[in-house]
Amino acid sequence: MDSDFPTLNSKPSRVGGTLKLSPEDFIVEEIPAYSPCGVGEHLFLWIEKRNVSTDELLQHLARSLNISQRAIGIAGMKDRLAVTRQFVSVPVSSGEQLSHLETENIRILSNRRHTNKLRTGHLRGNRFVIVLRNVDADAAPRIEQTSQLISKYGFPNYFGTQRFGSNHKTLKHGVELLSQDASIAPTKKPHSPRRFRLALSAVQSWLFNQLLARRIQEDIATKVLRGDVMQVIASGGLFVAERTDREQQRHDSGETAITGPIFGPKMKRPQHGAAEIEAEVLEASGLILSAFSRFPKMTRGTRRPLMVRPDDFDVMPAEDGTVRIQFTLPPGAYATVLMDEFVQRPKDNKSSIERDRNLD
Repeated sequence: MDSDFPTLNSKPSRVGGTLKLSPEDFIVEEIPAYSPCGVGEHLFLWIEKRNVSTDELLQHLARSLNISQRAIGIAGMKDRLAVTRQFVSVPVSSGEQLSHLETENIRILSNRRHTNKLRTGHLRGNRFVIVLRNVDADAAPRIEQTSQLISKYGFPNYFGTQRFGSNHKTLKHGVELLSQDASIAPTKKPHSPRRFRLALSAVQSWLFNQLLARRIQEDIATKVLRGDVMQVIASGGLFVAERTDREQQRHDSGETAITGPIFGPKMKRPQHGAAEIEAEVLEASGLILSAFSRFPKMTRGTRRPLMVRPDDFDVMPAEDGTVRIQFTLPPGAYATVLMDEFVQRPKDNKSSIERDRNLD
């Protein structure tokens, strides 16, 4: 269950630097899918938190408002060591208790009623401003090279290591659940349905990471294979690639994306050589596809782009050894994974993408 996955940028030391010396070095703001309308039985709180995890925020809200965590809605998880701004929904009946919510590290910037509870995925993306400190004095050429590499190809759309839990406990529990004999009742669920869902999702995420890592190692992360499941960026629609020459052009122009597996019974399956690679990754894990059908509501299955191109991407080095990086990512993409292209020191995994990028 190694989480040291290969990156596109194989430079042994990147640009040096230190990430997240303080929460203010990592600022993230949700881009909501919609604005609260002003009426309804749910109260949308626009919250700013500093150095507070999502779990800690939910616990604080439930305790302060005397409500169940199930009554609280969020659109997505957020980093702890950061300053984050996001919507959280609570029952409108909790409004009288709002004065109890604010702490030194949690502020309510605004509140407004809405007709529905906030659900996971109810956002268009996240906007980031990140400061990298103590960057190597001679890093300017490498900063430019890495920036151009990301602008041209995007970066690997890995799930972040936080997805798998401390010491991979969440992942290990999910593997146990999916490895059980189908004739035996499932292991007792964790403390909440959300944690149970996270355990199963961690396995799906880890398998996706394994597939992506293999395609990077084999220099085919951005090469369309016959049978690949492609996604149309504008609509999200999926189709299977047959004419690789034509589909490669559409992919390179940013019209489509190669996808990897989020295994489950409803997942659109690849064909031909692409299907063989995914089958080998699943087999190497010791799991079988039918195991995901035991939890049809939690492991339906879908597809996820292998690479993601950030919007509004801008990198601004300063003379004081800092680099300010800002960008916008779609839901589910991890800013820390993008930053690995600048600061991580991985094993040598030079790819044809880097060799052929013509960015010098």
